[in-house]
Amino acid sequence: MEGQTVLFPKLVIVGFALLFIGVMLIFIGFLYSALKSSGTGEAGGVIVIGPIPIIFGTSERAVKIAVIAAVLLMVLAIILMLLPYWFLRGSFKPAG
Repeated sequence: MEGQTVLFPKLVIVGFALLFIGVMLIFIGFLYSALKSSGTGEAGGVIVIGPIPIIFGTSERAVKIAVIAAVLLMVLAIILMLLPYWFLRGSFKPAG
């Protein structure tokens, strides 16, 4: 029991550090692209409310990229949700 009390705060610190690093990388990437660009840009996104996606973008290309990214992320989310079921059922056996 004592090992868990020591491990938990360390994991919380690591989690916050990774979160901070991720936010900083996004911010640095945004600044880099803003300073590098010549004033023109494209943006697009997808907001999913329940099963209904709302897709928007400044150009047709940006909308296509947003749709492709949304589909890939939804497939990844479904796979991640099914992994515990596959492991518990025994149909998917990890190597080793």
